Amino acid sequence: MLSEMADYPLRRSLPAPDVTSEQHIWNWAQNAPLGPQTRLQRPQDEEALRHIITHRSGRIRPIGTTLSTGDLLAIQHEQDTLIDISGLTGLLRSSESSATFAAGTPLNEVYETLKTLGRMLPASPGVIAIQTLAGAIATGTHGQGLGQGALADDVLHIRLLCADGTVAEFDRDHPWFGALQLGLGCLGVMTEITLRTVPLTVFTCFKSAVSAGRLQEEIYTWNKAFTFNKAWWFPEDDRVHVWCSRAATPGERQRYRAGDGDAVALGAGDSSLNATVDQTLTHMQNDTRILGEEGRHFDTVTRFKDFTDVTGDIYQLFCRGIAAPQINVEIGIPLARAGQTIALIKQWYAEAHPHMHYPVILRCTGPSSAWLSPAWQQPTCFFGFVVYYADDGTLSRDGIAFLQEVEKRLAAQGGRPHWGKYYHPALYRWRNLYSRWDDFRHVRAALDPTGAFSNAFTDCLLEVR
Repeated sequence: MLSEMADYPLRRSLPAPDVTSEQHIWNWAQNAPLGPQTRLQRPQDEEALRHIITHRSGRIRPIGTTLSTGDLLAIQHEQDTLIDISGLTGLLRSSESSATFAAGTPLNEVYETLKTLGRMLPASPGVIAIQTLAGAIATGTHGQGLGQGALADDVLHIRLLCADGTVAEFDRDHPWFGALQLGLGCLGVMTEITLRTVPLTVFTCFKSAVSAGRLQEEIYTWNKAFTFNKAWWFPEDDRVHVWCSRAATPGERQRYRAGDGDAVALGAGDSSLNATVDQTLTHMQNDTRILGEEGRHFDTVTRFKDFTDVTGDIYQLFCRGIAAPQINVEIGIPLARAGQTIALIKQWYAEAHPHMHYPVILRCTGPSSAWLSPAWQQPTCFFGFVVYYADDGTLSRDGIAFLQEVEKRLAAQGGRPHWGKYYHPALYRWRNLYSRWDDFRHVRAALDPTGAFSNAFTDCLLEVR
């Protein structure tokens, strides 16, 4: 089984005789060592960070909250350095339409701070909010809604410490700004990020369970009719759970504000998805061999039972991720081909009946201005696939077989993978997918000519011509 799972790393709960866990920094999923504990630096201000950069003896990799894959974060040599900028945190200044945060500020702190100011980001949040602001931007964190792109598309200004210790400032008028918006940590270390803000808005999210029979057509209808839309597709039951949100009416806002600031459920619970949820929980329990209900990952689908429409702010509605160790594959498909891609998955499922560990997650966004965004210059539908780890650190063989096959099929459709999640680089022709690929490489060479902020993985990735 171990050799068959080689394409995705097992967790450290299995014996790892070649790596002493206590002496290493591991990524969040605990499936890859990033480097020795002795090579981790936690600067508390920009000057301390500058000293680390200018006195380095090897390379430097910023690690954020380590949510990305080990390949993207790891160092290779004993003189290299891992940088944790979580000490650079907090709101630095704000205006009527923007807010500047230290780059190590966690997203949940960004969101809560903006709410106290009566502001929000135009972009819908990703489901997880424990990552640093810099890390979320550098890897393309996004939410859902055709009227907005990724979090990086709300960035107005970036302050960057370069490999020589100098400061570089970039705003949206700078010709290189599209590279800085999603830089994979390869261009320097961001220390301050200014975000565009808008007045805090209350939304109502309408939830339903419908047949998947016309999913390839309805995915467009839902996204065009509502500000924010997200769907979970259960192919085995031919069902879709849909969340459609729009600005709350005056009556809905009044009811929300009469409460204690919590999201307000509207009406009685709808049990029409309960049987599908139970079937999915059975698969997840069999795959992970966690038979009780103590597993956090079970909560991600259990919450669909007896669902109700809800009124709340955008973070209460959509930023509801549950951090549990997983292999997460997410591929962006041009929106114009989303229906065709859904039809292809349906046909494959009807023919092969692949094992479904978890529903397919569908989130669509508008075009992005970040050169390496999977949504670069075009509306995009993101197809998400998850397999959770068992307690012993192993992965379901059938679940992983599904991930491997579905990624091949979506890559063949011109899909672009989420940079911070799992993917097989050999499936993609990067220069064909990204028209600014060589421009990004040029900016990298100009800002970091010695590759001080790269590692073996990014070297291999960006050397593609």
